[in-house]
Amino acid sequence: MTSQSELATTGEIEFVSFSVAQQKFCLEITQIREIRRWSPVTVLPHAPSDVLGVMNLRGAVIPIYDLAGRFQLGKTQEGARNVVIVTSIHDKQVGLLVESVSEIISVPADSIQETPDVKSEATKDCIHGVISIEEQMIRIINLESVIHAPEKSLV
Repeated sequence: MTSQSELATTGEIEFVSFSVAQQKFCLEITQIREIRRWSPVTVLPHAPSDVLGVMNLRGAVIPIYDLAGRFQLGKTQEGARNVVIVTSIHDKQVGLLVESVSEIISVPADSIQETPDVKSEATKDCIHGVISIEEQMIRIINLESVIHAPEKSLV
């Protein structure tokens, strides 16, 4: 993700917003490789509870994380709108299970607010900033921290 100082000089930034545990989050559109419908995964024994298993994506086996579980917001309930957002971190693809994808939003870089100081380093690490649109607060996920964070509470 772009740093706060770089954001201030780049104009508008596009994000894909989605729901996780009935909360709004987003990722910068450049971090998303594709969005797929949910399909069953192959479970891995002894995997952390937020790793649902692996999925075959055109010959590549990728891990699938339940983002609600990763944020310790419960487990994502199965639904017809559930999707997997495929992202790439350091040339490694991973999938994130979310309840639904909402929309693409374009915001001026200077409208992104810093993550409030909530006395939780894990929260500040995994949330890069906050976008306020009308009555909604949409949190920008720091993908690298979320996927590489040690097993601890992330929000």
